[in-house]
Amino acid sequence: MSVTLAIVILTVLVSWVAFERPQLLSQLAHYPYVEYRQKEYHRFLTSALVHGSWGHLLINMFVLYQFGEVVEHYFAMVFGELKGRAFFLLLYVATTVFADIPTFVKYKDKPHFRSVGASGAVSGILFAFVIFNPWSTLLLFFILPMPAILAAVGYLVYSSWASKQGRDMIDHDAHFYGAVFGFFFTIALKPDLFFYFVQQLKAGW
Repeated sequence: MSVTLAIVILTVLVSWVAFERPQLLSQLAHYPYVEYRQKEYHRFLTSALVHGSWGHLLINMFVLYQFGEVVEHYFAMVFGELKGRAFFLLLYVATTVFADIPTFVKYKDKPHFRSVGASGAVSGILFAFVIFNPWSTLLLFFILPMPAILAAVGYLVYSSWASKQGRDMIDHDAHFYGAVFGFFFTIALKPDLFFYFVQQLKAGW
């Protein structure tokens, strides 16, 4: 079983249980106000295991499975089977945690904010995919077909804009910073990947 599939199964199971037990959802959610005062830092990780709705869960898990399997395969090729899988898991976990840090800082004194979902980590996986396949066709927001590199830039621009608007409870900051972290963390694992990425960009230009 791939690491990607294992993460998907675990996330679906925990989210499913949390749908039936709102108290569990509350205990696992990213809640900066409580994290700061009660030192419940486990929420940085557990918040990726619960979701707000079945639609939210299914979209995240669909994107994670589609792109995670590919990225995990590339990691196995670059780092070796065992090390590649370990690094892929590290990428997912580290991105999950890092994606929540900006909203922790931003909302630690504001009790109204909380968020759930694996979107930050999934964004990181998606941007790791862009390193290997910058010119493959993606559907931006599942609607507009465009090269992955352009979709990635569009995603960042939108996430930044939506975060500044502050009109909903979606953690757009987690999307933005999770994406950026996933990209640079992957390159940090093997700096030569940056030159591979540039070569791929030039080849498709």
